[in-house]
Amino acid sequence: MDPAGPPAEGGVFVALVSDYGKTMATLRTGMTSGAECPEKLPFMVYDTEPVPALAQGGEAPRFVYEGRTDPAASDPSRAMTFGYGITSEPEPFGDTACPISHFFTWPPNRAMFSGVYDPFDTTPGAPKNVDTPEVYMDTTEYKDVKQAIMSLRPAGK
Repeated sequence: MDPAGPPAEGGVFVALVSDYGKTMATLRTGMTSGAECPEKLPFMVYDTEPVPALAQGGEAPRFVYEGRTDPAASDPSRAMTFGYGITSEPEPFGDTACPISHFFTWPPNRAMFSGVYDPFDTTPGAPKNVDTPEVYMDTTEYKDVKQAIMSLRPAGK
């Protein structure tokens, strides 16, 4: 069940769940709106790769694993946000970027296929001692979820 409610008419919701019950990523199609950019934050990109199978009009979205820092946050568990997914949004440049937004073109509108990395995750069965985004990239969990996200194809391709 989609915690955001039922998908728009014609849309689907699928959760990618680990063998220990953790939701690793979710796919939502039929999205009718995109992201807002209320403020820009310092950002980091750890991994990025084009997804040519999802190209629309000659433009391929990309898989990205990225982070944002909120300098105003006093709680360390809220100061950093990390996410991975497919995006058609322009690549950020400079020192700051809009909040993480993993929307991509999926006719007739948009979709999201994304998840989060939480260095404070204590899910039983989750990888242990993975407290940095760089170390997380070396885990089987990250490699499996990236492979699953990168494998998305339109029907018939």
